[in-house]
Amino acid sequence: KAAIQSQLDGVRTGLSQLHNALNDVKDIQQSLIDVNKDWRQSINTIENLKDVKDAVVQHSQLAAAVENLKNIFSVPEIVRETQDLIERGELLQAHRKLMDLECSRDNLMYEQYRMDSKNTHDMNLIHTYFGDMQKLSEELAKQLWMVVQRSLVTVRRDPTLLVSVVRIIEREEKIDRRMLDRKKQTGFIPPGRPKKWKEKMFNILERTVSTRIEGTQADTRESDKMWLVRHLEIIRKYVLDDLLVAKTLLDQCFPPHYDIFNRLLNMYHQALSTRMQELAAEDLEANEIVSLLSWVLNTYTSTEMMGNSELSPEVDVNSLNPLISQNVVDQLLSKYMSTLTSNIIGWLRRALETDKKDWIKETEPEADQDGYYQTTLPAIVFQMFEQNLQVAAQINEDLKTKVLLLCLQQMNSFLTRYKEEAQLYKEEHLKNRQYPHCYVQYVIAVINNCQTFKESIISLKRKYLKIEMEDTLSSSHTNMDATLDIIAKEGCSSLLDEVFIDLEPHLNELMTRKWLMGCNAVGTICVTVEDYFNDFAKIKKPYKKTMTLEAHRRVVVEYIRAIMLKRISFKNAEERKEGAERMIKEAEQFRFLFKKLAAGSGEDTEGLCDIIEAIAEVIKLTDPSLLYLEVSTLVSKYPDIRDDHIAALLTVRGDASRDMKQTIIETLDQGPSQPNPNYVPIFKEIAVPTLTVPKLLK
Repeated sequence: KAAIQSQLDGVRTGLSQLHNALNDVKDIQQSLIDVNKDWRQSINTIENLKDVKDAVVQHSQLAAAVENLKNIFSVPEIVRETQDLIERGELLQAHRKLMDLECSRDNLMYEQYRMDSKNTHDMNLIHTYFGDMQKLSEELAKQLWMVVQRSLVTVRRDPTLLVSVVRIIEREEKIDRRMLDRKKQTGFIPPGRPKKWKEKMFNILERTVSTRIEGTQADTRESDKMWLVRHLEIIRKYVLDDLLVAKTLLDQCFPPHYDIFNRLLNMYHQALSTRMQELAAEDLEANEIVSLLSWVLNTYTSTEMMGNSELSPEVDVNSLNPLISQNVVDQLLSKYMSTLTSNIIGWLRRALETDKKDWIKETEPEADQDGYYQTTLPAIVFQMFEQNLQVAAQINEDLKTKVLLLCLQQMNSFLTRYKEEAQLYKEEHLKNRQYPHCYVQYVIAVINNCQTFKESIISLKRKYLKIEMEDTLSSSHTNMDATLDIIAKEGCSSLLDEVFIDLEPHLNELMTRKWLMGCNAVGTICVTVEDYFNDFAKIKKPYKKTMTLEAHRRVVVEYIRAIMLKRISFKNAEERKEGAERMIKEAEQFRFLFKKLAAGSGEDTEGLCDIIEAIAEVIKLTDPSLLYLEVSTLVSKYPDIRDDHIAALLTVRGDASRDMKQTIIETLDQGPSQPNPNYVPIFKEIAVPTLTVPKLLK
């Protein structure tokens, strides 16, 4: 019962509240009806207040006009004062007045915009009235940009002026931001805004840097061969000086957020990159390419420029981008190698032509400090190589190695031409032995040049070639050495030809009746050879030694050839003895001569003369029954003796019958041969003349 009673009380309370809510809703409904009725009745009243609204706007505009009235009437005077301040260089005060003028104009135009944004006539009227102010702004900007352009000079002479300019630019930046914010809210922005003077300042600086870099070229190739070197050096000095000033002085005149030093650093780097690419695109000569690449790859990051200790730590050379791309570098290097190749070919050709002109002079060639004849050719050639290698080394190791390989490659071709020219020189001389006057001396100089070339090649490789690269050049070096040896050998041969042309009349007297009667042919031969070798003393040792040995060999060969020519046939034992003794005596003369000529060489020169003595022993033999034994001893010592040599030798003896000759030859053919391993064949060079038909008839 109690529970039901409690629930009924709750229901009663709820019904009471619902009834009250219904009454409240009805009251609100009635109030809304009354409000709606009143609003409808007041529409006409609001329309009647339009004039009041216009009056309020006009009042606001007039209030602004009154507020700026003083400024409005004083605009012409303020313009004149501002102009005077600009002309006197009082830029901060001039800018303050300019700001006041702009503020007055902007406020008037804003009020006009608020009152009637579509009324362009009034807007133009205000703009026209303040027209001189725009000219003042432009004039002030011009003064600012002049200071900015000369900022690196100004900061040293009058840093206060530069600070004033930066302050003016900062003021304008703040006004720009304020005007842009108001535009977002109202849609109005005064004419000429935003001015963006900070952006313009950096643009001016960038153009100034570019102009400064481009303006350093004072010369052209036509006026100065070193124009590029001079141009690059001026750039280096200017850029380093400017960046040092920017770091130590300019940085203090600008707010930190301008980051002026790094901005300038990037401007200089970009301007340099542009200038280097322009230079790379020009038709540069080989030395100019090297100068450019050396500057770009080495000088730019060196302590002479960006790597200068005074610029660190702000400037990190490792973080700088390349001034020119690797592709452009490769193109320049390729062009350089191509140009250098043609240049070297031309230089070598001209050097050889100049040397050839020396060959026909009537004065002897110069001698070095040791008295050896030489021409200037090796010095010129290797000085040229050295200069190009030093230049290439300025860029990098890789180019240096390439240039060295190129030099040695061209040297190889050059030596072939050198050999041909030396041969032509000899042929021309043989046409007329009186010309050139100093033929022998210049051939000696050519021979000595070969030794100088050899030494210079070794020196060049040792100086400029890495040890690990030597194997790549070994075949080329071997070829050059071989060519030089051929040139020298042919030169020595040419000189000996000269000797033996002069000796020919005396060689023709050997082994004749006149010779047997006591003519002094061998004495004359020895004197002539010694006389020539006085000149040959000016041949450098390696080739002089070869020359002496070859002369000795040729003298002996010619002597043996004279025997084999069968110019004489001894009539009796007395003549054979006399002839043989004469041969032994003359062999001793030759031995003495060549031992004297070969003094200090350490060579055994006696073996060749032993051949003459061995032949003399065969001729001297008095017992014909021992002839076979003597001849067999000769053949065992000198196994290249042929049958016709033995026949000729027996003919000279004069006492061997045809059957005896035949028997000796046949027996020797059957006998074993045990040649001396150190023996150098000599008889194979000697031909034995066959009997002609007229001689057979006799």
